[in-house]
Amino acid sequence: MAEYKEIHGTKIRNYTTNPDNPIVGEVWYNDTDNVLKFQYPAVTTTGSWASAPVLNTGRVELAGAGTSTAALMFGGNPGPGTLTELFNGTTYSEVNDMSQNKSTLGASGVTNTAALAFGGTDSTPGYQNETETWNGTNWTEVNNLQQARAQLAGCGTNTAALAFGGRLDSGAGTEEYGGTETWNGTNWTEVNDLNRARQLLAGSGTQTSALAYGGLDYVPSTETCTETELWNGTNWTEVNDLNAGRYNWQGIGDSNTSALAAAGYTGTANSGLVELWNGTNWTETTNVSDDGNGYGSAGTATSALISGGNGRSPQASSEQWTGAGVPIGAFSSGPSMNTGRNNMGSVGISTAALGFGGRSPNKANNEEYNGTSWTEKNDLNTARHSMSTSGTTTSALSIGGENGGYTGIVEEWNGTNWTETTDLNTARGEGGGAGANAEAALIFGGASPPGKHALTEQWNGSSWTEVGDLNTTRFQVMSGAGKLYTAALCVGGRNPPPSYLATTESWNGSSWSTVNSLNTARATAAGQTGTSSSALAVGGIPGYVTNNEDWNGVSWTEVADLSTGRSGAGGAAADSTSAIIYGGYNAPNYLTSSEIWSNTTNTTKTVSTD
Repeated sequence: MAEYKEIHGTKIRNYTTNPDNPIVGEVWYNDTDNVLKFQYPAVTTTGSWASAPVLNTGRVELAGAGTSTAALMFGGNPGPGTLTELFNGTTYSEVNDMSQNKSTLGASGVTNTAALAFGGTDSTPGYQNETETWNGTNWTEVNNLQQARAQLAGCGTNTAALAFGGRLDSGAGTEEYGGTETWNGTNWTEVNDLNRARQLLAGSGTQTSALAYGGLDYVPSTETCTETELWNGTNWTEVNDLNAGRYNWQGIGDSNTSALAAAGYTGTANSGLVELWNGTNWTETTNVSDDGNGYGSAGTATSALISGGNGRSPQASSEQWTGAGVPIGAFSSGPSMNTGRNNMGSVGISTAALGFGGRSPNKANNEEYNGTSWTEKNDLNTARHSMSTSGTTTSALSIGGENGGYTGIVEEWNGTNWTETTDLNTARGEGGGAGANAEAALIFGGASPPGKHALTEQWNGSSWTEVGDLNTTRFQVMSGAGKLYTAALCVGGRNPPPSYLATTESWNGSSWSTVNSLNTARATAAGQTGTSSSALAVGGIPGYVTNNEDWNGVSWTEVADLSTGRSGAGGAAADSTSAIIYGGYNAPNYLTSSEIWSNTTNTTKTVSTD
């Protein structure tokens, strides 16, 4: 990518403030503040490892299944190799054992209630072909592998799995094996072999879309493998190698386009190296805290857990992996409101917001945020909730809503008092709203008898006019992001029966057009969080979600979550770089808490003169 200096040269320009849209790498002088400024590039996190709850029994060469917060760890040595421990996100607890002792076994499963254990080794009877399935309570013996083996890899689920590679007990020494078998929930079937036979390798993915990487090859001479192979359901194909060969590990990942290769043994020493697979290449990322090998693992490339391991000195320790490649940004605790409620009206920016009305039950309360604290102001004339809104802390509209029935009442805020003005043409609640102030606004969607609406009305300061309808009828939408009535965004909502929507529509001043959808369908996300070109979709239902997505004018990207899931929260933001989210509902509580969002990508910094 070309740098700013390559395009514009090295001349430093003077501005009275800052340029509207500084280019990454740009340097300028701010005449007002008398400082030199620099536009930092967008930064992404590399992910991090943190200590996690420990196993009850330290062991090595075990296997794992499930997620980073709901995992199953089983087998391993020292014995008993039947031992099974269940992780609930907080602690490990011992549950019912396997029937057979197993270490260096293969495993599959994406939950801690449904897993498969196969192959492995024990002193008696030696290399195994036994397979057992876990139903959340007990292990049950099912049909065996076609080929007894240990030190193999596996992936998939308990009903659709893949077993590949490993070591055969030839009776005469070590023998690598490249055989692959598929499991259909009842039987194992032999399919095409790996291109390179190896043992103690790792695997990720599904029965039909898998990744095999690393391992150890004794033939013709001892060699630590870097090879990576891709399975398409029929054949293995060699793709780009690991940056560093390692073995005696378990793969992490639920697809062949996204995987994590963590720690392992290099042939001479334990390694803490972690590499991330993007479907094409391996990239080195943040190391584990403790170098090691022989651990069990669970989760995905973005959220993972490794437990036990560490070679000849079995450990009980665990580490959790969080994130990779997510734009920097985070919520922090903000000051609490005086009155807990949800489905309130909200306007403003992250440092100057207004929250009015709401439900717990119907409220008329009005509170103002000054960047530090919430202060009670004069109430609405009509208590209600689920209204649409427009404006700022000094000039706002409260539009429609519910107060035992749907209403078309509109009130105008002048910074001190609320005054009733012209009603909507169509009474309704749970719609979206946009606008810069009390003189120009837009309301769209919503609900009222006899049903739900696609209807849009525009306010000119004195009257409402029906304009172009939404393409998708909906209610419980995110209060429409938009500081202008000529440019707004309608996000998510519901369209009964009770389908939660991910669809997004953009208003150009005369009509709505469907644009790229949310990643997570939801309703009653926090309102008034940005503009038509830079917005956040925060929280919502079903399930009082914590999801947070960033709109860049073209598409939605998942960013850091809320600390507390909430529906019907208030929200205020000038754009997606900073916001305050306040109130809302998380059963059984109407919330007073607030969270402050800061996204530090593409940050402008003052150049130090030290």
